[in-house]
Amino acid sequence: MIIAVNTRLLLHGRLEGIGWFTFETLSRITRDHPEHQFLFIFDRPFSPEFIFSGNVTPIVLSPPTRHPFLWYIWFELQIPRILKKYKADLFFSPDGYLSLNTNVKQLAVIHDINFVHRPKDLPWLKAKYYNYFFPLFANKAKRIVTVSSYSKEDIHKTYLIENDKIDVVYNGINTLYTPTSEEERQTAKANYSDGKDFFLFIGSLHPRKNVGGLLLAYDAFRSSVESDVKLLIVGGSMFKTSDIEKTYEAMRFKDDVVFTGRLGNEALHQVLGASLALTFVPFFEGFGIPVIEAMNAGVPVICSDTTSLPEVGGDAVLYADPFDFARITEVMIRLFQNKELRESLIEKGFRQKEKFSWDKTAGLLWRSIEKCLK
Repeated sequence: MIIAVNTRLLLHGRLEGIGWFTFETLSRITRDHPEHQFLFIFDRPFSPEFIFSGNVTPIVLSPPTRHPFLWYIWFELQIPRILKKYKADLFFSPDGYLSLNTNVKQLAVIHDINFVHRPKDLPWLKAKYYNYFFPLFANKAKRIVTVSSYSKEDIHKTYLIENDKIDVVYNGINTLYTPTSEEERQTAKANYSDGKDFFLFIGSLHPRKNVGGLLLAYDAFRSSVESDVKLLIVGGSMFKTSDIEKTYEAMRFKDDVVFTGRLGNEALHQVLGASLALTFVPFFEGFGIPVIEAMNAGVPVICSDTTSLPEVGGDAVLYADPFDFARITEVMIRLFQNKELRESLIEKGFRQKEKFSWDKTAGLLWRSIEKCLK
């Protein structure tokens, strides 16, 4: 079979959530299924590291998809041409975008539909594009994969898609994120927090990630507890960050907040392993990869009690209402003051994280591909 794949998010040095999903699953699937041919369709020059095996043929298809108008050209005009030219049996899209102008079978991974519930978090044109096209993509797809039971139910109810057309395939854990040594932890603290303990956030600076609420909670934590614990914010800016900036400027303890920007894998490994706890309190999350990566690194987790996160965190994390920064503060104080609680959460995390691996993810995703090919 010839399986065409949208690989536009395989970007050298810039892999993020969906990009990692694409990388980890396809590196395994192409290796494990040499009997099939894979067409990797990029929208710009690609790195050879993404050509995982001899059964992968790379194709660069312009234009680079940096804008909704260019998304339309790429998926509705260019992709159908390529699928026809190479006689593809399936078009697999790890980021959920499909083509409405082809009769080739299609499999979409729709990680979540946050834009339905929180359209104002996005630039106007992007929100309009998502909310117009994704219902059409969902109905056009032969099958849909999503990354949590929460998202499956959300897609089912919102788009009126039959439950048996949607497969749940959890994300895996990057095995780089393992416990670090005491020496590594001290080095990371020296490099990023002036040698002090720190709470850690990992994610994009995006309205739904609730970085502003976390800043308020941290400021209240520092006002309530005799401590010099810092807060590290790891991630790049996306859009609509003015509320974060306003909140930060009004903080009493803003000098103890460190914005690192994006970090490379090894630096992120060191920072995560050295943290007092991951504090991850978004308003909406389709899965929440940082939660399980912190568990794998032996780090306790505070996270939101909403959307998919209780499904992912199980009994191994402390939960807080993301809309109540005072509650987030209470949980931070409780965890900071209770060493036994931190150790208990770490042990529970080691058990919970066993539910997730990229080998399992790739295997389940391949089952969905096989269902489409039948």
